[in-house]
Amino acid sequence: MAIDSIAALLSQTEESGLPLWEVILQEDLAEGQSTREDSLKQMTRLWEAMKESGDAYRPEERSRSGVSGGDSAKVQSAMESGRLYGGRFFQEVIAQALRISECNACMKRIVAAPTAGSCGVLPAVLLPLLRSGESEEEILHALYVAAGFGEVIATRASISGAEGGCQAEIGSASAMAAAALVQIRGGTPAMCAHACAMALSNLMGLVCDPVAGLVEVPCVHRNVVGAVNALSCADMALSGVECRIPADEVIDAMARVGTEMDDSLRETGEGGLAGTPTGKAIAERLAAEG
Repeated sequence: MAIDSIAALLSQTEESGLPLWEVILQEDLAEGQSTREDSLKQMTRLWEAMKESGDAYRPEERSRSGVSGGDSAKVQSAMESGRLYGGRFFQEVIAQALRISECNACMKRIVAAPTAGSCGVLPAVLLPLLRSGESEEEILHALYVAAGFGEVIATRASISGAEGGCQAEIGSASAMAAAALVQIRGGTPAMCAHACAMALSNLMGLVCDPVAGLVEVPCVHRNVVGAVNALSCADMALSGVECRIPADEVIDAMARVGTEMDDSLRETGEGGLAGTPTGKAIAERLAAEG
């Protein structure tokens, strides 16, 4: 996609009179070699893969390290028993975020959205909407919005934990999901931008500190945080709440923060939770086991 700013996306949407998702699709077609039909088919394939990831979950399965697996089933059970806070949709989002992330830890097929470590965020907010009756067409439109905003973030900043910390992975995924949710509820392009900016602002500075260098702890649980953050920011934007800092400036600030992070906090498995006594003990155990 040639557009490298949220402001340019909004401007083009206003000038063309086209929906935001259509502008993003047209930009993608102008830059690539695919046809409109091919683009829609590819987005549909990605959506189908997200659905399949959720279906592939098995509560009894554990990751090779043994530290991930089974948590989504625990939330599902607690949800059915009525012990949890929040409404049914909110609870399903939490369970779904864990489900997809645990599938990733167990080496199942997922969609990097935008990365494997943040693969649970977008499906977590979209799959419950499908089950509640949202049309697949609207969800596909929302995925284009998510992809467009994600492309701008990747261009202006980064979606790599090794480059920008977990803010670049979970933060970016949360921002993409927030914009997608606003799109589905009929929010304006400006509302999508505000939701994106607020979601990214809330997670700015989040470090990438995987225990034993694995995309499991704290990564799996952070997918829940990203999904819930997206919901709250989408709701604020749909209510007319605006981010005081424009989306592009938030993205640029995230890029600077990522550059300023110490190397130990950028996916090296040395700092943060990875550097705790328990984190080190897990790493030592796994190293001894080979």
